[in-house]
Amino acid sequence: MTLKPIFDAIEKSAHRIRDAITNEDLCYSEQCNATGDMQLKLDIQSDLIIAEEFSKISAIKAIASEEKEEAEILHENGKYMIAYDPLDGSSLIDVNLSVGSIFGIYDGEFQAKKMLASVYVVYGPRLEMVTAYKGSVRHFIFRHGKFMEQETIKLKEKGKLNAPGGTQQHWPKHHKQMVDSLFNEGYRLRYSGGMVPDLHQILLKGGGLFSYPGTTDKPEGKLRKLFEVFPFAFVYETAGGKAIDNKGHRLLELPCDDPHETTPCFFGSKYEISKVKEAYGV
Repeated sequence: MTLKPIFDAIEKSAHRIRDAITNEDLCYSEQCNATGDMQLKLDIQSDLIIAEEFSKISAIKAIASEEKEEAEILHENGKYMIAYDPLDGSSLIDVNLSVGSIFGIYDGEFQAKKMLASVYVVYGPRLEMVTAYKGSVRHFIFRHGKFMEQETIKLKEKGKLNAPGGTQQHWPKHHKQMVDSLFNEGYRLRYSGGMVPDLHQILLKGGGLFSYPGTTDKPEGKLRKLFEVFPFAFVYETAGGKAIDNKGHRLLELPCDDPHETTPCFFGSKYEISKVKEAYGV
């Protein structure tokens, strides 16, 4: 069974969300999502757009979203489970920085070991889409009315960018030492506060490190496994990089017992991940 209808639905959603970003209200709603964050009206609208497009595909059994408390069954006889963050980094929209949507496509079960593909969309000066499927990471840019394929993305053994997430005052000492050591090697700081644009930049520039550690205020990290961590781990590993937690475990080997479960996470080229393992003693 092909995933093309799912990729097509994501593409349709991307156009509708981009139009909403351009034209709709950026105010906060009176609701909070499952993790207690205040929701922008645009978060809710993006979630509804994606759910509507996926509801048209009988092969999709269930969807789970950052904006929903629980997974939602679409078609009992469907095969695929899709977890998504409809609008990652939405708080950056009012200052006109890039944001994105993230999708993990699972085979019958919301577990990393069941991931078949992942997709993310970047809403910035250009509309871009990246897919990780069947051993390759493909990059598309919307031009002249259609998504046009660019180069296949491959990470180098070592990069030049350093994107450290989380509030520094809450970092473990060894984490700060590791981040500083990369800067001392000449790495450049690239951190917008949006997971999609920061990880996308590292991918397109050939390598580097994106880190979101366990901190004193969030010991289990902030980023959610199903919607954010697993999909990007799949992208990075498919592109030739690595993705681990603070204990050195592959992110794609971690269990997930709750749709909103979080984990410390590190994504990067092989060299940078080796530096993480050294700093964390794993």
